[in-house]
Amino acid sequence: MPYPIERKLVIAVASSALFALRESDKVFIEEGPRAYKEYQEKHLDTVLGKGVAFPFVRRFLSINHRYNKEQPVEVVLLSRNSAVTGKRVFRSIQHHKLDITRAAFMEGKSPYEYIPAFNASLFLSANEGDVVKA
Repeated sequence: MPYPIERKLVIAVASSALFALRESDKVFIEEGPRAYKEYQEKHLDTVLGKGVAFPFVRRFLSINHRYNKEQPVEVVLLSRNSAVTGKRVFRSIQHHKLDITRAAFMEGKSPYEYIPAFNASLFLSANEGDVVKA
């Protein structure tokens, strides 16, 4: 029987905190949303580098190795990014063997409103406005 999310310790993390997206962000800032989308599609199979929250997330998820039956912790990805970026992010998640299966990609909107829906107790993001709202 699956361990209900209501009984887990859940943290939410922004894709930009989990992975290094500086290069992608530079394209968005300098060339706009269309170029950004094309860039992500072109680099869909390019694995993203580790972001500032990556080591913490990896260690946090390792708690489940000790409690294999209960799986008491979970990480949820909450992101302002697009679904196209989401594909790339999830391919990178698989490459790095992170057990993350839940996400919301908000296409530019703040994801903080989804924190209660995922039962998240903590939100890791480099976006100060999102963290303050959370």
